Amino acid sequence: MSRVAVVTGARKGLGKGLAERLLSAGYAVVGCGRGECSWEHNHFRYLRLDVSQEQDVKTLIREAVEVGPPYAVINNAATASMNHTLLTPATSLDDMLASNVRSTFLVSREAAKVMRKTGVGRIVNISSVAVPLRLAGQAAYVAAKAAVERLTQVMARDLGDLGITVNVVGPAPTATDMIRGVPPDKIERLIQSFPIKRLGTIDDVWNAVEFFLRPESEAVTGQILYLGGTPNG
Repeated sequence: MSRVAVVTGARKGLGKGLAERLLSAGYAVVGCGRGECSWEHNHFRYLRLDVSQEQDVKTLIREAVEVGPPYAVINNAATASMNHTLLTPATSLDDMLASNVRSTFLVSREAAKVMRKTGVGRIVNISSVAVPLRLAGQAAYVAAKAAVERLTQVMARDLGDLGITVNVVGPAPTATDMIRGVPPDKIERLIQSFPIKRLGTIDDVWNAVEFFLRPESEAVTGQILYLGGTPNG
């Protein structure tokens, strides 16, 4: 029987890329997003729902259990916005907190209720190098992702005795829709500040995620792995 992975925000971009790599690795994948999904696979089940809503999350995990008990959860669903603090509306802040923090908490909580029965589980939450870099113009986004990181570290303590690990991958700027609205010159300046002077790739992220998912990584939890050579701190 294939291991089952849940990927939020699997419709496009990084989430789609990670779902595809999980499928290639032999997982059955249950994905979700707020829009219609344009891609298919024999071992991919897609649900259109909002993981910031508690009932939708319960539906997602219930559907996943029909495929098999989830072994892995990739909390990738997110929204981002680049605005000066003085130009950021409260609605934008609320959306980023809901799509990043609330969704990560709800999906992790509901999945862990199932994982505890099997005695093993891997939760990987997606953050960003914007957090340690304290990027100007991204106060709300950085606050949301920083909350995801601290949430991860506390959940790692809460769930460790249940055989569940919880870790974070913080990608460098990656060529997906998430950076489409960022001026190219700003992206280039950021890239030049990294030891690895290029855009990140989905394979970069998958390499880190796959490490956290390994059965051999059962002693690795509560960790934050930033990509691109970004310092952790």
